[in-house]
Amino acid sequence: MNYHNYIEITAMILFGIGLTLLVLDRNLIKKNIAFAMTDSAMYLFLAAKGYVSGRKAPIVTDGVQDMAAYINPIPAGLVLTGIVVSVACSAVMLALTVRLYQKYHTLDIDEITALAAREDEEDAA
Repeated sequence: MNYHNYIEITAMILFGIGLTLLVLDRNLIKKNIAFAMTDSAMYLFLAAKGYVSGRKAPIVTDGVQDMAAYINPIPAGLVLTGIVVSVACSAVMLALTVRLYQKYHTLDIDEITALAAREDEEDAA
């Protein structure tokens, strides 16, 4: 078999693994890692789709102004912007995870939900 789009296939496999872990795992740290995996998969996919073999970066040199000679800079800009946003989201998620662990002494989301519900019942009574 000859795969021409192996980078896109790799990105889809990585995204599938990350999404599966994000949905099925109960540990908050593992959920943060899975979220980062899905982000990385999206950035890999965007970068792979934005690259065109044989073309150059969109910087006009030697007087060549034909658009067919350059790659599209928008996917690279989206990837850079997405990386900045995902780093900020990961930092907030990890900070919230630390605070939850300090309060409930567990990283299991089901146990945290049960303990929080018990606290709410005690506060209401």
